[in-house]
Amino acid sequence: MQHISDLRKAYQKFQLSENSISADPLQQFDIWFKQALEVNVSEANAFVLSTVNTFNKPNSRVVLLKALAQGGFVFYTNYKSTKAKEMAHSPYVSMCFLWHELERQIRISGIVNRVTREESELYFNSRPRESQLGAWVSPQSDIISSRDIIDNNMTELVLKYKNIEKIPLPDHWGGYRVIPDEIEFWQGRPNRLHDRIRYTKINQEWKKDRLAP
Repeated sequence: MQHISDLRKAYQKFQLSENSISADPLQQFDIWFKQALEVNVSEANAFVLSTVNTFNKPNSRVVLLKALAQGGFVFYTNYKSTKAKEMAHSPYVSMCFLWHELERQIRISGIVNRVTREESELYFNSRPRESQLGAWVSPQSDIISSRDIIDNNMTELVLKYKNIEKIPLPDHWGGYRVIPDEIEFWQGRPNRLHDRIRYTKINQEWKKDRLAP
């Protein structure tokens, strides 16, 4: 059996230079994201969202990006979830995308705010019906006695809305937008001498720097 310390991969697919990267990090993210889709990166919109709880302890989980709009990164969740409570405690969050197929990583930090109810409703109405019901079914992050709680809730809601075409948006569910103040693009390179370009927002302008690997 191979030892964990012996696990290695040589990164050599691409390089990243200051001259080849956009002056706008959101535009650069869009470029890289489209390239990730072109090579069929699995769950390219999946990222690790890190928040801070009331004890100032970090907490991380994987979330799905649903839009890049109005200068920020948008995702959706239950407003009663642990992540929502932690974002209410501290609006400062970080995001991390990892695309193995392209040997790339993007780290983002910024302040999170709720999107408008209209924006949440527009996205909610675009979801599959089963996903809409799921937003009603689960008391996210609460302790439950068994899986039966969820399955029974789903059965009841399927019957409740059986003859109703439009399922309403729950008051406890909606979107958040992360407005970035720092974005780092990481490109794997040989010998662990990776390329790192960091954008920092200063007075509403983006400053670009190369970081040592």
